[in-house]
Amino acid sequence: MKSRRFNPIVFSLILLGLAALAVGLYSWPPINERLAWRVANFQAQVREFLNPPEQQVFVPQELPTLAVVLATFTPVPATPLPTEGPTATPTAPPSETPAPTPLPGKVTLTGIKHEYQKFNNCGPATLSMNLSFWGWQGDQLVTRQFLRPGFEQMDDKNTSPAEMAAFVNEQTQLRALTRVNGTLPLLKQFLAAGFPIIIERGLQLPDERWEGHYVLLNGYDDAKQKFVAQDALIMPDLPIPYAELEEAWWRDFNYQYVVVYPPEREAEVFAMLGPDANEFANYQRAAERATQEIATLTGRNQFFAYYNLGGSLVGLQDYAGAAQAFDKAFALYPTLPEEERPYRTWWYLHGPYEAYYHTGRYRDVINLADTALATASEPGLEEVLYWKGMAQVGISQRTWAIESFKAALKAHPNYAPAVKALEELGE
Repeated sequence: MKSRRFNPIVFSLILLGLAALAVGLYSWPPINERLAWRVANFQAQVREFLNPPEQQVFVPQELPTLAVVLATFTPVPATPLPTEGPTATPTAPPSETPAPTPLPGKVTLTGIKHEYQKFNNCGPATLSMNLSFWGWQGDQLVTRQFLRPGFEQMDDKNTSPAEMAAFVNEQTQLRALTRVNGTLPLLKQFLAAGFPIIIERGLQLPDERWEGHYVLLNGYDDAKQKFVAQDALIMPDLPIPYAELEEAWWRDFNYQYVVVYPPEREAEVFAMLGPDANEFANYQRAAERATQEIATLTGRNQFFAYYNLGGSLVGLQDYAGAAQAFDKAFALYPTLPEEERPYRTWWYLHGPYEAYYHTGRYRDVINLADTALATASEPGLEEVLYWKGMAQVGISQRTWAIESFKAALKAHPNYAPAVKALEELGE
């Protein structure tokens, strides 16, 4: 009997065919949706093991010659900022704030369609849950197309509250606004009036690193001292203790929140906001709160208080004061235990880039951007890449700036600031 001979050419063709089949199956959306996040997560774990992100420390080099006295901070009047939505925010706070109506001890808002998030899709999923309360028929796949158009490459790691508000204002019949300096009484007031609230908070799960996270609050219970939240990552009806939210995690994002509402209830929303209906006044009050917290907090919480002061001063267009506040935050950061260092802060909160850029500290912008990018498994930080490009323009590195702007567009196709920057460079 004649034996079959091994044919390396046929064997190679079979391997190539199997590889092509595997690639094709992996690219098929139903399979890619289930496996891509596992691949990305594994790659991130390998990268973090080889290059621990907590050890990436940014040190400002272009320090100011005069120190800022933060304990005696007084907000400087400036031109009020434009609003993020199509409706006008009042140009001045109400002259009289009505006495608050006593709140019930317990509120639960129903009618929200819970969704578990797809990979890195916390923001779009939380927003679609909020919209479902108001009768919107879409889901996180619809919001994702607008908020994270680069999701196919697993890019664009950050969805901002402003982007959420933009989706609501541009793509639905509802309205939305975002503010900082939120308080627990204000959250309960909105919930009692029938408005679920999106908040951005820090999150650190066991054996995981700190990250930003959105939850949708839809109830509270004073007897239990807990909010009820729809959490796209953990579970529906997640209980969140009042103290945990206010003292531990909400500070990480300057007590930021998003309110979605029907247009006919806008006056009601502004009335509940009171002085914070005006964005300029909102940033002033947030800066004052951060200044007070700096004097009383230590460690990681004090780091975020400095960072919040800088972010609020950016909102007030006091870029010099903001830069000095961020310098204080970055000086404190290396003193934190490595396991407490929230390195993803530079991914989500971009105040330092803006403050340093507007004070001519272009090298600091680039160095901070490189620090942030070194901790990311993919270049999915379009805001960071944009500010890096702007700083490169500032020091006449035109070719490198173009590369940065194009990388931003890869992470977030049609990202308007990068598109405009390239147009101005003739690209």
